[in-house]
Parts: sequence; structure tokens; C-alpha cells
Amino acid sequence: MLGRRVIVEAFLRWIETAKTGDRARAANALGRAYLQSEMSADERAAAEMAMTFLLDDPSPRVRLALAEAIAWSPDAPRSLILSLAEDQPEVACHAVTCSPLLSDADLVDLAARGNGATRMLIAARAHVTRPVSAALAEVGDEEELLCLLENDGAVISSLSLKRIAERLGYCCDIRNLLLDRSDLPADARQLLTQHVSNALVGLPLAQAAIGLQRLQRISREATEAAIVSIAGDIAPREIPDLVQHLRLNGRLTPSFLMHALCAGKVDFFAGAIVDLTGCSERRVRSILATGRMHAVRALYESAGLPRDISVIFVEATMLWRDAARKAPGSVLGNVCGRLLEKFRHHDAHGAIGELLDMVEKLHVTEQRQSARVYAALAAA
Repeated sequence: MLGRRVIVEAFLRWIETAKTGDRARAANALGRAYLQSEMSADERAAAEMAMTFLLDDPSPRVRLALAEAIAWSPDAPRSLILSLAEDQPEVACHAVTCSPLLSDADLVDLAARGNGATRMLIAARAHVTRPVSAALAEVGDEEELLCLLENDGAVISSLSLKRIAERLGYCCDIRNLLLDRSDLPADARQLLTQHVSNALVGLPLAQAAIGLQRLQRISREATEAAIVSIAGDIAPREIPDLVQHLRLNGRLTPSFLMHALCAGKVDFFAGAIVDLTGCSERRVRSILATGRMHAVRALYESAGLPRDISVIFVEATMLWRDAARKAPGSVLGNVCGRLLEKFRHHDAHGAIGELLDMVEKLHVTEQRQSARVYAALAAA
């Protein structure tokens, strides 16, 4: 004990008068000696006490030299690493980005209490676990989350990806990085389409050229088409989450449901009806595939569709069955065209008129796409 005190006291006396450069070199040498030299227990305790004293050195060069020496090692004193991690950024960077001694709980706490520079260092670690990514997704700003998304060593859960989309999906760079990910959940992808739509509507030039009302309608229709497209490409396990997300955001409108049905997105459409009715998936699929007209209508009315609209849905369902049987590759064109023919002279107003207008637009879009394909084949 006496030997340890003598060593520390001698070091402290020297520190008081040493120049900054000398103190920095001494700090680095002391840290490397602690990790690499054979020391007795007394000598090790003395060295740790001296390094702890260096944490209060007024020069960041000294603290940086110490961090450079010990931050990478699992044998460094944990108390020193925790203190260095909360130092100013140029000192903390070594501890935060390199130290294996910082647990997930330490990093989450640092992310919550630290500033943007600290969170950027955490996001740049060689390995970022799900809990740490979740903390950054919740409190990180644009630059920090760009760093996280660009880090191949970061494991980010689908919930965290969705949270990033909710918070910062309006940022173009973040949106692009999210959309490039194959593990982006469908509900997050839908959120990003909404951010794109909002950005378009907010453009003064577009408003002046097209008019705000028309621009909003075009944006709404484009968003709906994008969501239907997303719904047709996702894995079945993702459908309930996407459906719930759309319902909570008021997007499971009759127009949207008809779009999904006419487009033949039957898995998604069935999932939406399951969510709206509370019936089992097996029962819903059975009624949609083979149920008689009155059973199909009862199903739609239990989903909240008014009777006059449910009649159109029933007819679309029967047409979809027939089209899928005869020409599965052109369900959209067949269903839309025949549905318009059936209700051509219907007294269309309100929700019914809106529904049939949407079907007609789908039909026109499909005809134009067919014409493009035909022209390309003829030219070839």
C-alpha cells in the first residue's frame, strides 16, 4: 500500500509542472503499460489511480492520448472508459466507437443523454445491436440516422425502420436509403410514399402549374396506386400489419378496397376484410372464393360497407372470380371493363359515383398500358 502511494504521489508531483506534450506522452505510455506490461497488483492499482487522475487534466490532448492507449482493450478499467465516453467528442470518439466494454445499456444511455456528435459515434460502431439501433431511431437526427442506415454492421429491426420512416421520411437521403432496403416493412414503405406525395403537393411550382385541388387529387390517386402495388408484393406475414396501419390512418376506404379487388390483390383484400369484420381468415377466403352472392354481400356489409356500395363489391367479386378463372393475367382490365358495363346507367352520386369514377380511371390506365405493350411488340 505504501509503495502504491509513493508511485502515485511522485507521478502527481511531476504532472503539476510537466508541459502538455509531456503529460500526453506520459498518459499514453501509462495506458499501454497498464495493458501490456506485467505488473503486481499494487502497481496495477497505482497505475489505475494515476489514469483516473488524468481524467481531470485540463488539456484534451492528455485525455485523448489516454483514450487512444486504452479504449480498444477489453482489459481497460471500465470506470475510465465510461468517463472517457462522456468527454468532449474528439476524446470520446475512441471509447464510444471502439470499446468492447460499453454494453447495450451504456450505449442506449449515452444516446439518450448525449448530443448529436455522441450519437453519430454510436451509429458508426463496427457492430450496432437492435436495442442500440432502436434508441438511435427514436432520438437521432438526420445525420446520425444516415450514418446508422449506411453502416453495414448495424442490425435494425423492422419496428425501428418504421420509426425512422415516421420521424424522418421527409428527408430525401433517408428515404432513399430506406427504400433500398429489402427488409423495409410494407407499412414503412407506405409511409414513405405518403411523404413523397406530401412533398409533391407542397411544391409551389406544381401548385401554380396544376392547381392545388387537382394536385391533391392526383397525389391521392398516385399514393393509392402505390399502396396497392406494395400490397401485391409483400409477404403474407406482413399483410396484417400493413392493413392495420392503413385502417388506423383512415386509408381503408371503399375506393381503395375496390382498387385492390379489381387489381386482383386478393391476399391483401382478404386481409383487409378480415381486419374490418373480425372474421377468421379461413372463413373470409372461403366466402370470397366460393360463397353465394347473399353471403358475399353480408360479409361486405359486416365490414362496414353500405348496402348500395356492397352491391358493387359483390359484382366485382363475381367478375374477379370469372376473370381469374379465364384469364388470370388480365384481371384488372376484365373486371373494370365489365363492372363499368354493368353499372353504366346506375344513378351514380356521392360515394357510389366516386367508386365508379375510380374504376373508370383504372380501366383507362389499363387500356393505355395495354396499348403501350402492343405498340412495343409491333415495333419489335
